[in-house]
Amino acid sequence: MTTQATVGHTQIALEDKPLVVCDVDEVVLEFLTPLNAFLNANGYELLPRSFRLTGNIIALDSGEAAENDACRELLERFFSEQLDWQTPTTDVETVLSSLSELADIVFLSAMPPHHYDIRRTLLDRHGLTYPLVATNAEKGPLIREIHGERELPLIFIDDMIYNLHSAKKHAPTTQAIYYMSNAQFRSMAPHPGDDVIEAEDWPHIEQIIRAHMGA
Repeated sequence: MTTQATVGHTQIALEDKPLVVCDVDEVVLEFLTPLNAFLNANGYELLPRSFRLTGNIIALDSGEAAENDACRELLERFFSEQLDWQTPTTDVETVLSSLSELADIVFLSAMPPHHYDIRRTLLDRHGLTYPLVATNAEKGPLIREIHGERELPLIFIDDMIYNLHSAKKHAPTTQAIYYMSNAQFRSMAPHPGDDVIEAEDWPHIEQIIRAHMGA
């Protein structure tokens, strides 16, 4: 049995099997490491001084933190040029290919929707052809909308704790997994809460998901 869901401009066909929803930046694609390389090429650097971007993007010539408007402009340029900078996180392609035999996989990216086409191209380039939703909206309601009322395992992986809590609030049966590929920033993140599992890498994520599905 196939269930159809439309989220934004993305049509998603779900089979009668578990659903794995993945954030993209820092989960499926490297983000902070290539962002820092992009910033270096443009006269800035990202310093891992606290668990945030604002205040940590520093001008190389002056040592001053970039203002909010400058940060937004740099991030917009980075997303526009992501094909030149971002690559998959370690082992993600192998693990998702393995999991796709047991579960549907959907990417849910907190990214301005006007960058959808370039991100779709980047993911496809690396064989990550799973459905993609790009949105600035709260993730919990979207996960509930995608999964619907199906009584099947639901797993959500994200690097932002508030997104994981949103998923648990709006779709309480969600198995929430916290993962951030950048070890420096991950070490500064607050504890995600007792109802969220912290993962070390993609093989660990696969172990968690298979255990949750009883596979």
